[in-house]
Amino acid sequence: MSERSGSSSVPTVRVTKPNPVPTRLGVFPSGDGLDVAVVARAASGVDMCIFDEAGAEIRFALLGPKTGIWHGHIPGYGAGTRYGFRVHGTWDPDGGQFYNSHKLLLDPYGRGLDGVVDMKPAVYAHCVDEDLYPSEYPLRRSPIDSAPYMPRSVVVEPSFPIAPQPHVPWETTVIYEIHVKGFTKNMPGIPAELRGTYAGLAHPASVSYLKDLGITAVELLPIHAKCDEPFLTERGLTNYWGYSTLSFFAPEPSYATEASRERGAQAVVDEFRGMVSLLHQAGIEVILDVVYNHTCEGGDAGPSLSWRGLDSDMYYRHTSSRPVQTIDVTGTGNTINVDHPKTIQMVLDSLRYWVREMGVDGFRFDLAATLGRFSTGFSPMHPLLIAMATDDVLAHSKLIAEPWDVGPGGWQTGNFPVPFSEWNDHYRGALRNFWLADVRAQASGHVVSGPNDLATRLSGSQDVFEHGLGRLRGPRASINFVTAHDGFTLADLTAYDRKHNTANLENNRDGSDDNRSWNHGVEGTLASNGTHPSADTPYAILSDMTIADLRSRSQRNILATMFVSSGTPMLTGGDEFGRTQYGNNNAYCQDDPISWVDWDLAESQHAQIDAVSWLIALRKAHPVLRPDRFATGTPHNGDTIADLSWYTAQGTPMPDYGWTDWRHRTFQMLRSGVTWGDRDALIIINANLDSAEVTLPEGHDLDWLVAYSTVWATPAEGGVGSTLNPAELSLEVEHVTPRSTLTIEPLSVTILLSDVAFRPES
Repeated sequence: MSERSGSSSVPTVRVTKPNPVPTRLGVFPSGDGLDVAVVARAASGVDMCIFDEAGAEIRFALLGPKTGIWHGHIPGYGAGTRYGFRVHGTWDPDGGQFYNSHKLLLDPYGRGLDGVVDMKPAVYAHCVDEDLYPSEYPLRRSPIDSAPYMPRSVVVEPSFPIAPQPHVPWETTVIYEIHVKGFTKNMPGIPAELRGTYAGLAHPASVSYLKDLGITAVELLPIHAKCDEPFLTERGLTNYWGYSTLSFFAPEPSYATEASRERGAQAVVDEFRGMVSLLHQAGIEVILDVVYNHTCEGGDAGPSLSWRGLDSDMYYRHTSSRPVQTIDVTGTGNTINVDHPKTIQMVLDSLRYWVREMGVDGFRFDLAATLGRFSTGFSPMHPLLIAMATDDVLAHSKLIAEPWDVGPGGWQTGNFPVPFSEWNDHYRGALRNFWLADVRAQASGHVVSGPNDLATRLSGSQDVFEHGLGRLRGPRASINFVTAHDGFTLADLTAYDRKHNTANLENNRDGSDDNRSWNHGVEGTLASNGTHPSADTPYAILSDMTIADLRSRSQRNILATMFVSSGTPMLTGGDEFGRTQYGNNNAYCQDDPISWVDWDLAESQHAQIDAVSWLIALRKAHPVLRPDRFATGTPHNGDTIADLSWYTAQGTPMPDYGWTDWRHRTFQMLRSGVTWGDRDALIIINANLDSAEVTLPEGHDLDWLVAYSTVWATPAEGGVGSTLNPAELSLEVEHVTPRSTLTIEPLSVTILLSDVAFRPES
């Protein structure tokens, strides 16, 4: 069944002047008006609907379809125009066509957004009941006009230059993952009207904190305009994280200040661009977490807001037989169809826009395995991945893959091409196992694994990344992380053995059960109110330490390990001071204090910030702590020792059998600094429950300086920290003579740097 008339008697103006470049999709100011181009291959007609200040609608019938594109030039309009599309055509859900001109649709290329979706029956192309479920089968076309319940796309233009990109090299990059709203919602020093906004993130108080911490890039949870899923709306919750995209081009308006929102979409765009510019001036890169694998429209029974009403079978994956069924490898109800050239073009156009016009420095691709899927499965040679990898603009940006999805063959860690880096789940699992799950097992009297897996991750995960199209990336291919937005915070990893997600109203069924955490003997946060063990409660195994102190030690062990590992470290915002989500490991729908960073910090939390700042400063100052190539285990450049070598607690080379022996969970990693003209680095790890006598290896036979120990509650205890230049460790730092024997406390990491750099004889 086809149709042409709209939902009202609004007259339609016929466009007679074509858009001279209809392949440039979207709506752009041009000369005396707007050039318009939108894809709707099987439509019988497309109207561009322009809304004046009073909300009155004027419709313009576009020309087409020219290779599936409807287009035209509409004189008399420019930047600030509010608009949408109505599409006429066949109603054939079994064939993947949902044309319904009663529905106002957002422009998939719309750069600005005004308003929000009011999730009512009207925004569904088919008839639904009050609970938004289909009221009959087969699906029947809805006659209700959706315009009163829909936001508008808005034409915007760049209005000022953005400060140049910092172009921080991969080898010195430290990523800091945060939520725009949650990071600054309660941050002291930021005016109330700026908290939780783009402007708040760029405020001097925020920038100063980021600079003092030492991070080089903020990775922002999705800032593309979003729409809450109906099931969350029913529960009075929202999609706080934002993995529910409504537009791939428009920034989310709710993260802008109230003043910007009142001025309109152009002001929202300007506020975002201003944020990027100010961060660039501070030397901080901006990486966006982007969701090109699915949209907020859900399955075919979901709302019709943009892509579904324009060309559902092109934008979304469907089965090939009739009746078509959506293919869902994302767990959200739909999957973007990156088999089609126009869909690939949309993703690439969006990415280029955010780099060229909005100034961003890189992207983290959510469920990136989906972006490399043909109908037959994943391939690193997928045209979309290769296009990104070879594009003049994108190839020079930081491209980071979350290398999995929930479809068949969905785990693809290590299989992305140059220049992608990848979240390394091997790394996450290895550090959690080694420092938490294994130690918990030890405390219960069980035999655990040796250091093999941890050593592999410390040295850059060469087993994962040195093959296929990803060869030659080196260790930077591995994004080394232990926590992220999805899962426990670092503090909660040390305070909870199981998830506590009741606030999500899903009966604690959501969120991962594979946490590999350890509560150190008591579940949950510690208090002194008589109803819960206090922070001063001794730990049963290490009786000279309290539970609170041991939890802090475990956090420092993980952090220290991460910052001396080859690869690119990613710190989750707040982990530097032990932020808690009270055991919620899936806080995607918690726009409340569970997710907002609490900046009312205790003395111990300030001490942990000092520790992280010092570790980052050490890493920045000493290339030996951040190797940019995989080690060979042999000497280089006239050196007398290998670039990387491993030793037992006795200072002897690690035997082959030792890698799987729990007794060698006290071990040493020696990196020669010769390749980088740097000091040598010796990392001593004791992951057993007893102190160990450790004899240092011979190495270059130089004195050692104790640069950091996780035994210290604060770096100041060891004479290091903010007042000391990490590149010029002073005489005040503890010196250790070569081949000394040290007493290393249980469950600790010690970082030694040679007193001077070794210079091979020429």
